[in-house]
Amino acid sequence: MTMTRAGVAICLLLFAAGLNYSDGLRPLDLKLLDAQFKALRTHALRPVKNEVVIVGFDEDTTGVLREPFTLWHAHLGKFMQAAAGAGATVIGLDVVLPDRSYEAIAPGYDRKLLTGILIARRTTPVILPLTVDQAGVTRPVYPSFLAAAGKDATGYALLPVDADGVVRRFDERIQVDESTVSTLVGQMARRLGKPVGEGLIDFTAGAAFNFIPLQSVLEWYDSGDSAKLQLAFDGKAVMLGSVLKFEDRLAAPVNLVAWDPAAPNAPGVLLHAQALRNLLNDGLIQPVAKWIPMALALAAGLLWLWAPPPAVALAVIAFLWAGCVGASTLALTKGLELPVANVMLIALIAVGGRQLWETVLNLRERRRLRRSFGGYVSPAVMRGILAGTLNPSLGGTKQFACVLFSDIRGYTTRSERMTPEQTIAFLNDYFDRIVPIIHDHGGTVVSFMGDGIMAVFGVPQPMSNPCAAAFDATRAMLQNLCELNAGLAAKGEIPLEIGVGLHAGEGVAGHIGAATRHEYSVIGDVTNVASRLEGLTKEVGYHLVCSHAVADRLENRDGLVPLGARAIKGHSALEVFGYDAIEKTPEKPLS
Repeated sequence: MTMTRAGVAICLLLFAAGLNYSDGLRPLDLKLLDAQFKALRTHALRPVKNEVVIVGFDEDTTGVLREPFTLWHAHLGKFMQAAAGAGATVIGLDVVLPDRSYEAIAPGYDRKLLTGILIARRTTPVILPLTVDQAGVTRPVYPSFLAAAGKDATGYALLPVDADGVVRRFDERIQVDESTVSTLVGQMARRLGKPVGEGLIDFTAGAAFNFIPLQSVLEWYDSGDSAKLQLAFDGKAVMLGSVLKFEDRLAAPVNLVAWDPAAPNAPGVLLHAQALRNLLNDGLIQPVAKWIPMALALAAGLLWLWAPPPAVALAVIAFLWAGCVGASTLALTKGLELPVANVMLIALIAVGGRQLWETVLNLRERRRLRRSFGGYVSPAVMRGILAGTLNPSLGGTKQFACVLFSDIRGYTTRSERMTPEQTIAFLNDYFDRIVPIIHDHGGTVVSFMGDGIMAVFGVPQPMSNPCAAAFDATRAMLQNLCELNAGLAAKGEIPLEIGVGLHAGEGVAGHIGAATRHEYSVIGDVTNVASRLEGLTKEVGYHLVCSHAVADRLENRDGLVPLGARAIKGHSALEVFGYDAIEKTPEKPLS
C-alpha cells in the first residue's frame, strides 16, 4: 500500500504540473478575479493621480446636434480645439471617422474638421481612431484627416475580449490585416512618455467614470467660458466616445458607469479610459513568475502523503482555500496576478482524495474483518473493534452488566443417541435460533460451553437498562423454544428444555486470556452468580431464575414469581425470582 500511495502522489504531482501549463482552469481564475475586483472596489478602491476625462455623446446629444454623426465634422473639430486650448495633455477619439470627403454635399465641412485637428495638435497630441469591420478588415479613413493628424497619430480602438466575452486585458499584440498594430490607448500613452506593455486592466484603480456631454463642451467653447473648460481638461488626458445605451457596449468585470450603477455593460470608451488610467499611473497588473503557482500546486499535491482525521482534513481544505484567495487578493493590491484555481483544485484532490482513499481502504478492511471474524465475535464486539473503542490489550475495566447463562437440560442423554455429526448439526440448529435473539436485544455472546451459552448485556455497548434487555431476550428465547418443541413433537422427537440464569452487577469487562489468544468477556462475582442461578433452575422448576438485582430493574415484572432466599454454592443466600413461558408450580422439577 505504501508504494501505491507513493505512486498516486507522483501521478498527482505530474497532473499538477500539466494543469499549471494548461488553460483548463483559466475560467475559474477569471471568475475569482472578477469577484476580487468587485470586493476591492467596494472596500479598497485606490485613487489615481493622473485622471482621464470622458467627453461623451448620448441620446440627449443627438437631440441637440441635429446632423447625422457622419456630418459632425464641425463639432469634432471644435471639441478638439476646446480641449487643447484648455490644457489637455492628450486627446483621443473613440469614434468612427468618415471614409470620404463630404465637400460635395456640405461644402466646408471637411475644412472644419481638418482645421480642428491642425489647431489642436499644435499644443496637444491628437490620436485618431482606426476601427475594423465584422470581417476584421480595417475601415478606411479619409486620408486628409490622417495627414492632418501627422505621423504615429492613429491607433486601433480595440481591446482583447476573453472567451467569456468580458474585457479584462490590455494587449497591443492584436492582429489586424495579418500584422501587429498599435492601439488608440497605447499611442496616447506613448505621446505622454509612458511605457506600453500588456497585462490585466486594474479595475481597482480609480472611481467609476462620469462623462461631460459633448454639447456642454461646445457650449462652453462658443460662449468663451474658458474657466469651465480649464477646470474640466487642464492637465488631463481626454477621450471622446459614445455613451449611448445600446451602441459600442462591452462586458466588464465591474461597473464603471457612474451615472448608471445597474448597467450590465460599459461603453467601450470607458474601458479604453480605464486601460489608459493604468498606463498613466501604476501600470497594468502583471502575472507573477510562472514558477510560483507551479511550486504552490506541487506543494499542495504533496499533501496527499498526509492522512489527517476527517475533521482536520476539512479544516485544512478550508484554510488552504481561504489562504489562496487571500494571497491572490493581496497580490492584486500589489499589481500582481496570482492564479490559484489550480492550487485550490490540487489541494482538494490531495486532501479530499486521500480521505476518500483511506475511507475506501477502511471499508475494505472492515468487510474483510467481518468476513474473517464475524462468526467469532458478537456484533457489538465487532463494532467496538472496527471503531477502535475496544482496547486491544489484555485487561479490563469495571462496568455494570447483566450476565446470562443458558444450558440445555438432558443434553448428555440426548447426545448419547446421536452421532458426532448429528450432535454438531443439532447444536448448530439450536444456536442458530438462540444467538440472533440475544444479538437482536443488544446482547453479546461471550462464549459457547458445549451446549451452554454465556452472554452479557450492557458491555461493550452501554445500554440504558441491560437487565430489561436480558429479561426480554430470555422471554424471546423461551417463546422460540416452544415453537421448536412443537416442531420436534410433530416429528415424534423428545422436546427440548433449557435453563437460564440472570444476575446483574459490576464486573471486569475486557480481553481475557494470553497475549497470543484471548477473548472478550466479563468476570467477577456477577458472572459466578449468574452461572449458579442457571443451575438453580433444575431445583426450582422454572426455565428462568433471576436475582433481585435484575428483578428490581424491571418495569414490567409480569410473570415473575418470588422464590425467596435460596442458598447458592460458594455464595451467601440470595433472593431469587422464577419465570416460565408456561405456568409451573414453584417446586416442580424440570425433566
